Amino acid sequence: MNTKNPTYTLVIEELEQFPVQYLPSLLKMVQAFREGVALAPVEDTLRQGWQEALSGQTLPINELWDEEDA
Repeated sequence: MNTKNPTYTLVIEELEQFPVQYLPSLLKMVQAFREGVALAPVEDTLRQGWQEALSGQTLPINELWDEEDA
């Protein structure tokens, strides 16, 4: 960890003021944020999707919509 980074220090100071009972929820939010910003580059994602389509790894559109509605 880079404890010399001023932003890191500010985050730690904010966390120290956070009510303990909310820390589990905050942890989940931070983990979800980290996963969201660590997405693969668009080029890699498109390449993977294209390879899946070429190899027949597809679903009918009505099944995709069913998953979206769930």
